[in-house]
Amino acid sequence: MSHQNLTMEKWPKMSLALQMGNVGAEVNRAIHWQKLKNKENKESALWRALELIDLTIEVRQSGELFRLREIICDYFLGENKYGLSSDQLKSYFLQFALYANNQNNKK
Repeated sequence: MSHQNLTMEKWPKMSLALQMGNVGAEVNRAIHWQKLKNKENKESALWRALELIDLTIEVRQSGELFRLREIICDYFLGENKYGLSSDQLKSYFLQFALYANNQNNKK
C-alpha cells in the first residue's frame, strides 16, 4: 500500500468529498507528470490514485466509483474512449476538494 498512513480504520471515517479530493490530488499529479513525459512518476501517481479509489469503493460500494475507476484507467492506460481532457478530469475532482475544504472551514 502506497498510502501507509491511510488504514481501513481511518479512510471510512473521511467524508466522500475528502476521499475524492485525495483521489483527485493523485490524478492531478499523474496528469502533471504525463504532460512532462515522465512515465515513471505518472504511473506512480496513477497507481496511488487507483489505490485510493479502490479503498473508496470498498467503503462506499458505489457503481459510480467503479465507472470512475474505468474512466481513469481508460484515460491514462487505454484509448480515452470517453474523450476526456485533462482539464475535465481536474475540474471534476476540484469540486470535491472545494466542498471538503468548505466543510472543514465550517468546523
